[in-house]
Amino acid sequence: MRKYNRVMAGRGGMYANDCVAGGYIGVGFLRDHDLTGQLPDAWREFNAAFTPVYRAENAGKSKVAAGLACGAVWTVCKGLQTGDIVITPNGEGRYHAGEIRGDYQYEPDQPLAHQRPVHWYGELFDRSDMSEALQRSTGSIGTVCDITKHASELDQLIHGDPAPTLVSSDPEVENVSAFALEKHLQDFLVSNWSSTALGKTHDIYTDDGEIVGKEYPTDTGAIDILAISKDGKELLVVELKKGRASDVVVGQIQRYMGFVMDELCEPGQAVAGVIIALDDDLRIRRALRVTERIKFCRYRVSFSIENWD
Repeated sequence: MRKYNRVMAGRGGMYANDCVAGGYIGVGFLRDHDLTGQLPDAWREFNAAFTPVYRAENAGKSKVAAGLACGAVWTVCKGLQTGDIVITPNGEGRYHAGEIRGDYQYEPDQPLAHQRPVHWYGELFDRSDMSEALQRSTGSIGTVCDITKHASELDQLIHGDPAPTLVSSDPEVENVSAFALEKHLQDFLVSNWSSTALGKTHDIYTDDGEIVGKEYPTDTGAIDILAISKDGKELLVVELKKGRASDVVVGQIQRYMGFVMDELCEPGQAVAGVIIALDDDLRIRRALRVTERIKFCRYRVSFSIENWD
């Protein structure tokens, strides 16, 4: 099955035009290492080998930041297959799109040293033409994000057709209205984190001042928000129900917490979880009675109209 990925060509898309001119897409992490013959089929093996290398060469980097960087390298160099589609923003609100046409190449003299050949299509499309759901997916923090679930819309955008207005095509969503509202809640939480109860004890994970804890990628999906306690002793997985079935949400946050425990925790760090939903949910409360490290919270929506003078 053909996959679709958004790949950032450097911070803010600063190398996007170079990639198009040179016929490639690339990443710059681990740029001093030729990875030819060192790209296993499983990204976990690659991360296990190169996360310590990345941290040794980048003093002060956490496992969270290192995992994100190494995962991006593996995805671009090995995970993407010939025939897959990539889109990359040009930093001016528009996207280039192209098709992967070959295997990994190492170009040590270029800032994005790890490259894949790409046939770039001629026309760009505007971010403003994307559906809200696709805009949110492409806005995911990180160098690479999988947007294959939006394949139909992307094909339309690439070929110049208008985008659909679907809110969600996720078969696990049972309440579309709650899904739409809670996607906005995610942005609100990130923007207003310090004003929330969670912000009093935890900070959203950042790296060099850039938020990396929103839509943090794992091997079973993206964590809505990954935070760290102010004393650094606990990583917190925040999952929004987003209209999904209760059992799906509980199982998902448990998988995310297992990933964080296995891949991201520093020695001595604990992992906790929070599920946030609009309505009370007895099924979630029952499931969490036997899970001490996950809490269930509700949010309230307030709306008012003031006099207009």
